[in-house]
Amino acid sequence: MKSYSANEIRNVAILGHSGCGKTTITEACLHVSGVTKRFGRVEEGNTVSDYDPEEIRRKVSINASMIPVEWLDEKINFIDTPGYFDFVGEVKQALSVADLALIVVNAKSGVEVGTEKAWEMATEMGVPKMIFVNGMDDENANLDDVINGLKQVFGKSIAPLQVPTYENGKYTGFINVIRRQARCYVNGMVEPCEMPDGYSDAVENMRNLLEEAVAETDDELMEKFFNDEHFEVDEIHKGLRIGIVDGTVTPVICGAAIYTIGIRVLMNSINKFLPPTSKVKSVIEAINPKTDDPVEINCDDTEPVSAFVFKTIADPYVGRLSIFKVCSGVLKKDSMIRNVNKNIAEKIGHLYILRGKEQIDVDELRAGDIGAIAKLQNTSTCDTLASPDRPVLMPAIEYPEALVSMAIKPKTKGDEDKLAGAISKILEEDKTLRFEVNKETKQSIISAIGDTQIDVFVNKLKNKYKIDVELSEPIIPYREKIRSKVEVRGKYKKQSGGHGQYGDVLMSFEPNYDDMTVPYVFEEKIFGGAVPKQYFPAVEKGLQECVKAGPLAGYPVVGIKATLLDGSYHPVDSSEMAFKMATTMAFKDAFLQAKPSILEPIASVTVTVPDAYTGDIMGDMNKRRGRILGMEKVGNKQVIQAEVPVAEIARYSTDLRSMTQGRGSYTMKFARYEEAPADVQAKVIEKRKAELAAEAK
Repeated sequence: MKSYSANEIRNVAILGHSGCGKTTITEACLHVSGVTKRFGRVEEGNTVSDYDPEEIRRKVSINASMIPVEWLDEKINFIDTPGYFDFVGEVKQALSVADLALIVVNAKSGVEVGTEKAWEMATEMGVPKMIFVNGMDDENANLDDVINGLKQVFGKSIAPLQVPTYENGKYTGFINVIRRQARCYVNGMVEPCEMPDGYSDAVENMRNLLEEAVAETDDELMEKFFNDEHFEVDEIHKGLRIGIVDGTVTPVICGAAIYTIGIRVLMNSINKFLPPTSKVKSVIEAINPKTDDPVEINCDDTEPVSAFVFKTIADPYVGRLSIFKVCSGVLKKDSMIRNVNKNIAEKIGHLYILRGKEQIDVDELRAGDIGAIAKLQNTSTCDTLASPDRPVLMPAIEYPEALVSMAIKPKTKGDEDKLAGAISKILEEDKTLRFEVNKETKQSIISAIGDTQIDVFVNKLKNKYKIDVELSEPIIPYREKIRSKVEVRGKYKKQSGGHGQYGDVLMSFEPNYDDMTVPYVFEEKIFGGAVPKQYFPAVEKGLQECVKAGPLAGYPVVGIKATLLDGSYHPVDSSEMAFKMATTMAFKDAFLQAKPSILEPIASVTVTVPDAYTGDIMGDMNKRRGRILGMEKVGNKQVIQAEVPVAEIARYSTDLRSMTQGRGSYTMKFARYEEAPADVQAKVIEKRKAELAAEAK
């Protein structure tokens, strides 16, 4: 493949609802452009972009895949993204380097949740949009309904460029709305043909929608539109090019990718109406790492080289591949470059263009292009590679928070180190996964966007790294406290020949209302040396060990004030160990007398949902013992603030998705501990005792 400059390249991320035909479109583009002789099919597991064993097994995309296509002496870098919500991180990565978001819509289903999500992400990241309505061959396809749905949800930027034509109920071609000329599909090719009867009104309706959208791009066109003057072809073309980039126009074209119908028109439209990457992202905002001042990077071959690593593939056999976009300059193989984030020099060995899993060797990659480098040991996703003469930092990708957590451990003892290494490699690839070892519960916790992502993670461990694991619900970190003041004597006396053991303490225990977050506060009020000073540390050490696991259910104790009031000692038999044991006895007796209770963690939750789901969300929050703190309308959505027990919201990601058909989102952070209701405490204690008994076996 030849080297293309920035004014010959377009980077297109393909987005949309799961199953709308994104992978089929990339397959059709490869086939039409002559790259492949055989048309791969998702159901047969032989497509170029879905090559991962998990993708083949599930028949859905899991990873973003690079599909470069040469068309009309230029290059389109398609990035096929997953439609399933759990893999939104892959979509974010693709959009971070894209000049266009090609949103695919099913001609029968119309606007779906994935369509809305794709639109929101592209808008949020400032990426121009184009829509391809796929599946026009379906007998239930209706472009008018789809266009109306798009206009209703996304507004007047929707600009249809075609009216589909049918013969005996079969999709045979389209009418070019801009030129008012008919085109027929003959053996997948587009050929001019006579305008069929009965389509004039439909063409004029679509033309009006197109002109309304294009009018937004220019004051003169707006004036013509309000004066009911029709636009010239050149005016529409100019308006489309301007409007796509600034987001005021979203062209809509249609086809049937499975038969490659409309694919040539799609690629022609991308080349014709979308300016090359040098124009769409002619200036990139970066940061000077030394001063933190903004720096403007021009997408130009003559600039010093800089590149942004937006994705990493970590394969146990192939090794690590860093996938990047050249932001400026020319990156050449066998050259040195600096990792600005790590401040480390990296050697560029082989340079590749990826096409699915195929690696195509190239000598250089110019500004605007996308490629891969193997075996960069110190470089990870979101790192910037740049010339030492001009070190710059590109803005990192913002990933959604992983909120579905499971405890994980290997089925085979001794596989802990092996598991840790495999998880580390998977985390390099998937930046939405989070892994930690909980210091309190000692559990290894994996967190993801959703259950499917965790399932894919487990299968990857098994199939790629040969590690079987067990998953379980994470232990909720409850706390124990007391609610009243008691005085208790603890006496430890043991005689077994020779020196015995003797320790005697009188202590008071009460709630520490000044600070309920610290485990304990220790004071001593000893008079007359009833307990010698050298044993005070032993008493406190006994306390330190006791608060790690309370007598009620074995959870850590918080908010207790312990005061050493009195005691006695033996000049020969007393020891630090004896006073520590006496303190332990006093603590356990006192704790159970002082009205002990269980504290549960409370989370502060922010839920964002469309207006229509507000009632359902609030009702569900009440069922979870949540408290609604407030609501705020933002656009057409409601942002609901609430506080909910962590135990009641552990699986909320799945439930919220179900309640809102995937339209809802939420964030969560720890707020505080609060005393649990009596019935909840009883269940927690019973469950915890069963867990501790099982661990002891």
